[in-house]
Order: sequence, then C-alpha cells, then structure tokens
Amino acid sequence: MRMRRLAARRVGGPEDTKRAMRRHRVVVAGALVAVLLLVAGAAVLRSRDRPAAPASVQAPPATRAPADPAVLQRQLDGVVEAGAPGVVALVRSGPRTWQGASGLGDLGAKRPARAGDRFRIGSVTKSFVATVALQLVGEDKLGLDDHLARWLPGLVPNGDDITVRQLLNHTSGLYDYADDLPEPPRPFQPWQLVAIATGHRPLFAPGKRFSYSNTNYILAGLIIERASGQRLATQLQQRIIGPLDLGDTKFPATEQEIASPYIHGYAPRDQDWQVADGPAGLLDVTKMDPSWAWAAGAMVSSTSDLAHFYQALLTGRLLDPEQLQAMQTTVDASQQFGHGVRYGLGLTLLRPGCATELWGHGGALAGYRTTAFSTNDADRQLVATTNLNPEPEPRAAQAAVDNLLRREVSC
Repeated sequence: MRMRRLAARRVGGPEDTKRAMRRHRVVVAGALVAVLLLVAGAAVLRSRDRPAAPASVQAPPATRAPADPAVLQRQLDGVVEAGAPGVVALVRSGPRTWQGASGLGDLGAKRPARAGDRFRIGSVTKSFVATVALQLVGEDKLGLDDHLARWLPGLVPNGDDITVRQLLNHTSGLYDYADDLPEPPRPFQPWQLVAIATGHRPLFAPGKRFSYSNTNYILAGLIIERASGQRLATQLQQRIIGPLDLGDTKFPATEQEIASPYIHGYAPRDQDWQVADGPAGLLDVTKMDPSWAWAAGAMVSSTSDLAHFYQALLTGRLLDPEQLQAMQTTVDASQQFGHGVRYGLGLTLLRPGCATELWGHGGALAGYRTTAFSTNDADRQLVATTNLNPEPEPRAAQAAVDNLLRREVSC
C-alpha cells in the first residue's frame, strides 16, 4: 500500500497506522530499528546475524553523574534538526530525572512540544497487558501453560496446541492480522481481528520459533477478560493505572481524541515526501479509532508515566519474583529484529555491551514512534517519542533518539 493513499483517506484511520506496523510489526518497530545499531553495529535489521550469547553480567547501578540538562536539551534539539516536527523525552539516572521537549507539538498552531504531553504509545501497550496476565497467573486465576482453547474454545483452529506463554512471547505461529486489515477503515471488535488472522494459515507449529504477531495480544486481552470476568480496560485501571497513579495513561476503547495536553502525530501525505520538503507535506493523524489495535497497541500515556510504570515493574512492585522471572525469560528474536535481540513476555531485551541489559518496548503508530528502555534495576531510563511516523529513510530523527539512549542509558 503506497503512502499516496493517505491523502485520500480519513485522517487517523487504520490504514495510516497499518503502514507503520508493517515496517517492523508495531511493537519494537520504529523504536528498535535504529536502537539496534547498539547491538548490530548498524541501523539496519539483518536477519543473517547470529543471536548473541546470553550475557552473564547484569546491568550495574548507575555510578556516573547524569548529563547536564543543557547537553540533554541540545540532544533533543538534534532530533528535531534531523527531521522530527517535535520530540518529548525523559532521562533518568539514579535519583535524578530530567524531562524535556523540542520542536513543535502542533504544526497548525505552531505550539511548542511540551515535556508533559501525552501521546499514543503503540506496542508499549503490550508490556501493560502482559503484566496484568502475569498478575492473574500469580493469583492462580490463569496459567502460562494453559491452552488457548481452555479460555477461548473454538476461536482459533489450533487453540488446543497454543499456550498463553506462547501468545505472550510471540511463539504461537499465528498470522499477524495487522498485515491484512480490510479497507475502508472502520471500528473493530477483537474477535473480528482474530478472524482476520485465522483466515490465514499459521506460519509454523506453536513453539517452534519467534514471529512477532499482534494477534497474540488480541487473544491475550480476550483471555484476561475471560479469566477476570472484567473488561480489559477495567483490569488495566485497577491493577496498574490506578495503583501507580498514572494520571496521563488511558486504555481507550473507541475514543478517537487524546485528552489535552498532547503532542500531535504526523505522517507524510505522499511517499515521495522528504524532510527537506518541510511540514506542508505532512498530515495530522492524531485522531483515530484505536479499536483496530486494542490490546496490541491502543494505549495513550506520557514519558513520566511510562518511566514510572517500568520502574515499578522491573523493581518488583507489580509482580512477584516468580512472575517477573517468567516475564524476563526470553526467546531469540534476532532473526526478525536483529543481532542479540531477545523477547520475553511483553518485554524486549537488548544487550548493547558494557555489561548492560536494557528492558522495555518500542511502539510505532502512524504519527508516533516511542522508545522506552531501562536498565535491569531501572536505575537508568529513557522514554522518548517523536511525532513523525513513518519517517523516510535514513530515519535520522529516530537515529538521534537512539544515540541519546546509547549515551545516557546504555554505557
């Protein structure tokens, strides 16, 4: 599907976001593409790379002083100079947290981006959904080795062979419905998204290998609802959003607007658009029906809320040790996402060197690219979102964000 179609479509519809997801499968998408230069030595995903050997040294606590705020601000300014209309970011080192913004959050009004702006987080949603599932496991209301058919009988043809664990770590072999969303854009029910996926043959037998599929998390969301007896939005609110007081975070059902303050998201109206062409060639794609993404990527949040969530998660405030260990038990994802990348249950693991492990997730929807990674003890963190997606090659703005991750969090 060519970008030229964007100009003729309802702004913010599934087709806009579909392009972003197809590039690198919504989840680690834009945020990981250039992040992988840390582990692969290039900003290009290379399936020929071999998986890295497991690291035996965990990330040490931060011992260096955090960067000077003026230095951090210059780095954000560099993201805008590289082509993003705007960027919001949070950098944490030990007890010190810096939040900043650069560029424009609203091109039409020429309003600057603000550090506290909300945005669509895309597949960072998956970390939240996996956490709820694992809390239910800890309460003996759900089992990681339960078969899909136990909770959703008849919904998936081979549901007797797929476990909850295989959904959460993307080893189910199920086709990704996001690769075949129908047109024109319209609201979706979760079961309709599953039906799109089951209209295609499985990619492989369950458990054989990793293949990122948003279908897995639609099914995980449905299982959470069946096991808990409540809507997924209610479970997220009661178990994570409320207890952590994440005031900027929401799991919208069908709401197309983002509550203020928020940073607008933009996408090129034409496949030939380049950064040098200027903002006149960009469409505002902020408004959209999120039902097509649901448990795979519909949430809205802010940099401070995401940093707080990952800090609570990685330090054991949300999960018991057994469940956190299960979440951080990974499978090789290098064939799809590049050398050294591994995937747990709703968490991506990067090992960029320097005896450092980075845990988190990336997200890409039309108009937004989010990077959210922390060291294993959450002592150092980066959360950043740019408001341009898809970004034309060479994706210089995202590369600038990843350079910030490397300098301030990795080593």
